[in-house]
Amino acid sequence: MEMHQLRYFAAIVDEGSFTAAARRLHVSQSGISTQVAKLESELGQQLLDRSGRQIRLTPAGEAVLPLAKNALATFEAIKHTAAEFADAVRGRVRLGMIMGCSIPAFLDTIADLGRTHPGIEVSLHEGYSDDLQTQVLAGSLDLALIGYAGSVAPGLEASTVIDEPITAAVPAGHPLDRPDLRLGDLRGEKILCLSPGTGIRAAYEDSCHRIGLDPRVDIDASSPATLLRLAERGAGIAVLSASSTEGTGLRTVPLANAATHARLGLITRRGQHSPAAQLLRTRLLAALQAG
Repeated sequence: MEMHQLRYFAAIVDEGSFTAAARRLHVSQSGISTQVAKLESELGQQLLDRSGRQIRLTPAGEAVLPLAKNALATFEAIKHTAAEFADAVRGRVRLGMIMGCSIPAFLDTIADLGRTHPGIEVSLHEGYSDDLQTQVLAGSLDLALIGYAGSVAPGLEASTVIDEPITAAVPAGHPLDRPDLRLGDLRGEKILCLSPGTGIRAAYEDSCHRIGLDPRVDIDASSPATLLRLAERGAGIAVLSASSTEGTGLRTVPLANAATHARLGLITRRGQHSPAAQLLRTRLLAALQAG
């Protein structure tokens, strides 16, 4: 098994086809196809279903993909750690993050970089995910941690660190405090959700549209904590990701027919990046994927 085989496999999944992956990696389509076939032969499992018009992951491929991405992130971290000893990395990195971000691994990595690389200056900008995508595309940010549903804007590369379904956060004893719910069960309730331009809001709206429901939101806010405190006080049902409801007195109830997941990931523009930006991206990915 070779690292470039894992890189080809991950690129095919990210791009949706052999052709697009070959274009992104600047190699021939036949070369990618041959190397992925060799990988499948060595593993003794078919990773990609090539029978339809679209490339799909097989069950084995679904299981292998996150491991392959973790291996690639670790490989990049090793290379950049070695490079740090050869030549001290310096420069300024413009980093964006979602509103109200308090992920310990994300904040720890930024603080640690200041200690290990005083020559790197990090400027941090908070915003909504849609706005952050626009800023990264325009070049005013080098990279950003965003929430999204589906795919990111063309011209961006996304490394997903969290992929989870949306849920309903309800007070204990509420009529909707059940083992699971469907989106239609929320009709008649006040809905609390994040503001437009966030990944969770996009996942909620898309899931509703897929089954013909109006994705009504009665109260929106930029912080999950604000919505959870309102839900605790009986202001409504908070639609959020499961991880954002941890540590509260609310019940986290799965929404069984919410088809679109909320994702959290690091985005950059396609192409070359400064050594300082690449170093921070590598460290953030390693920390977030490990967490």
